[in-house]
Amino acid sequence: MAELTLDTARKILDAAFAKSTELKLKPLVVTILDARGVLKIAAAQDGTSLMRAEIAHGKAYGALAMGMGSRALFQRAQEQAYFIDAVNTIAKGALVPVPGGVLIMDGTTLLGAVGVSGDTSDNDEACAVAGIQAAGLKANAG
Repeated sequence: MAELTLDTARKILDAAFAKSTELKLKPLVVTILDARGVLKIAAAQDGTSLMRAEIAHGKAYGALAMGMGSRALFQRAQEQAYFIDAVNTIAKGALVPVPGGVLIMDGTTLLGAVGVSGDTSDNDEACAVAGIQAAGLKANAG
């Protein structure tokens, strides 16, 4: 697989929502971007709060922009707050450096990223990872 197909993105989305249901989480938004950062698919469960779509997008976008899962961005923000703040300024505030943004890998090839928002960051990340793995791909959460 050289690129992220819509069919694969749908599998990731469906499996992420299935994991959310299994864990009985709060309503989620799942956003999937291809390797270029272009929106492939996004969906919100009923009852999500107002900014969840933007947050999910920011988690996925940040992971792609920095080449690492957003858990690593979170760690870096704690260690180098000025750096992450500067990068986020350059990105016009588009990065959300907390867990829940996960790179989609096919071997060593980057296919895109999943961003999830709605529950705790750890639970958001668990749903993103479950979705990626259900599609037979490797998740890099950072």
